[in-house]
Amino acid sequence: MKKLFVTGLLIFSGLNVIGQAKEQVKFTAKIENRNSDTLVIKGRNNFKQVIPIDKKGMFIASFEAPKGFYMFSDGTESSNLYLKPNSEINLTMNAKEFDETIVYKGKGVDESNFLAQQALKDEKFQNEAYTKEAVEFASLLEAKKKTDFESLEKGNYDPEFKTALKTSFESFNQYAAQDYERTAAARKLIGKPSPEFDYENFKGGKTKLADLKGKYIYIDLWATWCAPCRAEIPYLQKVEEKYHDKNIEFVSISIDKAKDNEKWKKFVTDKKLGGVQLFADKDWESDFVVKYGVTGIPRFILIDPNGNIVSSDASRPSDPKLQEQLNSLLN
Repeated sequence: MKKLFVTGLLIFSGLNVIGQAKEQVKFTAKIENRNSDTLVIKGRNNFKQVIPIDKKGMFIASFEAPKGFYMFSDGTESSNLYLKPNSEINLTMNAKEFDETIVYKGKGVDESNFLAQQALKDEKFQNEAYTKEAVEFASLLEAKKKTDFESLEKGNYDPEFKTALKTSFESFNQYAAQDYERTAAARKLIGKPSPEFDYENFKGGKTKLADLKGKYIYIDLWATWCAPCRAEIPYLQKVEEKYHDKNIEFVSISIDKAKDNEKWKKFVTDKKLGGVQLFADKDWESDFVVKYGVTGIPRFILIDPNGNIVSSDASRPSDPKLQEQLNSLLN
């Protein structure tokens, strides 16, 4: 999941199914470098359509679905689409550049293409505007809102779609403003001593942050229920393997609830997770989590050998920038 809730995700969480009348939808997808042999489309009211790949390497299905917002996933990443009665959707994409390559062709696809492009705009805004000072950020956010509304009005989109998007734009602005404040506060932590922790270790006993001093520490805040967290695990394992003989410790801190402690242990065992596996004492309300201002996971933190913060919101294992940073620090 992107750092910001992109427009489509905001819609999906609150305004998914618009109509109850079900009409046939024809869906075809051709995906390069696919992550899975199955695509899954989900919607509200427990809607789920599983589409297996065929012998020709295509995902093809016809199914009934009420008009509204949906999410499709290849098991690693996800994106949003809008289904209308009698749509004939042909999706093409390259899973290695997931969001950047999504293109819908066919009948009734204008709304889905708008969502795909909007996700890219939201991510670009996040990457560029979040580095600005507060006054400039506020100006950029207001300009983005104006542009978003203008582009929506220019298109010949379903009326219900337009109504939902307008609500989503407002929600996006509110969330972005709050998230910017959190990010700005996190930047101020750089170079300062990290908050401490003293958490249960999967291997037994408890582990303090102070126990790990003398090494760089890359911390992954995650939970077993978090799909984006789970998606980062294979990348994290590769990074751990690459730097196993370097002066760095990889620490994963679960913020699962106390009642799910056994579930966490089973997950660590079943997935053969490496590094230092810890379990936070009060999930989201754990002191370490609160002091870092964590409002979403996965969240990654990088600390230097003296216990000072290098990055309070570090790059993800799936982001090549992480290895670039580690190479500069460890070589």
